[in-house]
Amino acid sequence: MDAFAAVDFEFARQVLQRGVAALFVVAFISSLNQFRPLLGEHGLLPAPDLLEWVRTSKRGQRMLRPTVFRRLRYTDRRLAALCWAGIVIAATLVIGLPQLGPPWVPMLCFLALWLGYMSITSIGQTFYGFGWEMLLLEAGFLAAFLGSDDQPPPVVVIVLFWWLVFRLEFGAGMIKIRGGREWRDLTALTYHHETQPMPGPLSRQAHLLPRWFHKGEVLGNHFAQLVVPWFLFAPLVGLFAPGPVPAVVGAVAAAIVIATQAWLVVTGNFAWLNWMTIVLAFSAIGLPGIGAAPEGAASQAPGVFTGIPVYWLVITCAIGALYLVISWWPLRNLFARRQLMNASFNRWQLANAYGAFGTVTKERIEIVVEGTMDDDPDTATWHEYAFKGKPGEVHRIPRQFAPYHLRLDWLMWFLPLGRSLDDWFTVFLVRLLEADAATLRLLAHDPFAGQKPRWVRAVSYRYRFTTRAEFRESHARFTRDRRRPVMGPASLRR
Repeated sequence: MDAFAAVDFEFARQVLQRGVAALFVVAFISSLNQFRPLLGEHGLLPAPDLLEWVRTSKRGQRMLRPTVFRRLRYTDRRLAALCWAGIVIAATLVIGLPQLGPPWVPMLCFLALWLGYMSITSIGQTFYGFGWEMLLLEAGFLAAFLGSDDQPPPVVVIVLFWWLVFRLEFGAGMIKIRGGREWRDLTALTYHHETQPMPGPLSRQAHLLPRWFHKGEVLGNHFAQLVVPWFLFAPLVGLFAPGPVPAVVGAVAAAIVIATQAWLVVTGNFAWLNWMTIVLAFSAIGLPGIGAAPEGAASQAPGVFTGIPVYWLVITCAIGALYLVISWWPLRNLFARRQLMNASFNRWQLANAYGAFGTVTKERIEIVVEGTMDDDPDTATWHEYAFKGKPGEVHRIPRQFAPYHLRLDWLMWFLPLGRSLDDWFTVFLVRLLEADAATLRLLAHDPFAGQKPRWVRAVSYRYRFTTRAEFRESHARFTRDRRRPVMGPASLRR
């Protein structure tokens, strides 16, 4: 690696471009399937209502992030067209077709994905209020400047990816150290596998591991997030002291990040957060001899410097200068006493602050939604609606959905943590009473097979994983108790 061309990072570029693009495919498919029933014209929180408020409110005009729907009237069909366009563009990048052309071709493709998906998240309200949304956007923006296959990736862009991984990992580590006591006394993972938003098929097995193992998990997490990220920048030392050691140190740091994130993938469902972190960590893995810049005639050709077109060096250095300026705010936030989590400091969601799970809930409370066809709710037989990802029926094995994002299921996890039920949940119950087909498709099972129930209600239960002895007796993955009414019974009929 010289000062301009990261000749040893061709493999890293291939993983970054194709991996980020693949996660854009997942994100656009998730929006295609879920945006309209959640936020569409007849959704739980209709985006047209938000855009109308923005149009008539100066405060709304200042708050709304860039979106094509600000000028172009929102319709469900236009949202679907945007999603399909994003899927097609991202799929071509996964295959590698735009990378065969000059560097401005993949740049335009990634910028189209960035602006297209930002148009969705900007009007996504609470259903798109997750840190991995802005992470995908920032990764897509940076991937736009990685260049094409016929030239080495620019050093400045590779370093910006290291800076992104550093903010992601170190920011999360600092959030935990400053957060709940459970991260400092090493007990956080004693609870987290059981109380995380959406357990996976192996979460119960992870929860049942010995306490000493859970304490080791927390120590390993602190090491991976607070110590290891600093060593991602080790390859820069190779610019001044050539040799294999700096590159090896950077690769080992990346491998540790990848290994810890892989454990999170196995034990949970955090949409594409862990998957994206794994992809980004490959930016620090340099493999000499793969895609090295040609020497001689090619590197001395007019308009080419160290194998990279001069105009492309100018563009990428300008991006580096931009990041040098806008990185002041996230850098200051990392060491601030009141550290912000998953915060953006500009309208374009670049150089963001990241972090998650500063505190860990100690018990799992689930809102269970039930309906009945009986006339009298006091004597009725109630039937439970089953969600795709969140725990419900205690014998069901949790499924692996990540990197796909089940937005309704995630918001259901947040409901018991708030002071009151969100407005969207009331509308959700109304849609169930109407037997709205689009809403029912968000669920795993409708107990009434598309018919309108007479009443619906919401009750809460405390869930916990069964012990090994309990499982041998009942074959249930969860046990639940402490049932309490939350809302209803409610009916559309008088």
